[in-house]
Amino acid sequence: MDEQPLIIDLQSDAFFMGQALREAHKAYAAAEVPVGAVVVRDSRVIARAWNQVETLKDATAHAEMLALTAAQQVVGDWRLENCTLYVTKEPCPMCAGAIVHCRPQRVVYGCPDPKGGAAGSWINLLESNPPLNHRCEVSAGVLGGECLSLLQKFFREARARQATARNEEP
Repeated sequence: MDEQPLIIDLQSDAFFMGQALREAHKAYAAAEVPVGAVVVRDSRVIARAWNQVETLKDATAHAEMLALTAAQQVVGDWRLENCTLYVTKEPCPMCAGAIVHCRPQRVVYGCPDPKGGAAGSWINLLESNPPLNHRCEVSAGVLGGECLSLLQKFFREARARQATARNEEP
């Protein structure tokens, strides 16, 4: 049996989620919640970002928000039609609201956020909320295990640091 060479599809959801994961690793290295995002148009990454809430001292500096803003600058319009947003964790309600207003065609996320996800886990603002003016196609679970593993590692380490700090207090 002939083994076929591994072919990497540079237009696949897994490839672009891998790019978002690279951004999440930047957040992890900066002690930020490790979420990364990229915006793709015409099979090309036009914007990338990672969570920078602590770095920028800005509660709105989620990876999605920063990536959307950067993509709007590239496109030259606030409408991100024919774009896909890839993000490693399901968007929160704030980010989902911004996504609806920016109007990308698709949102692809890695792992769900059962407590606060606004793309189907807790509420679905992207696909099925009738009063909103735009709906996005949503694909969930792309490289979900890797995305979840990075988040779990981050929070496990954060809890360990907190426990150590409590034990060191006089």
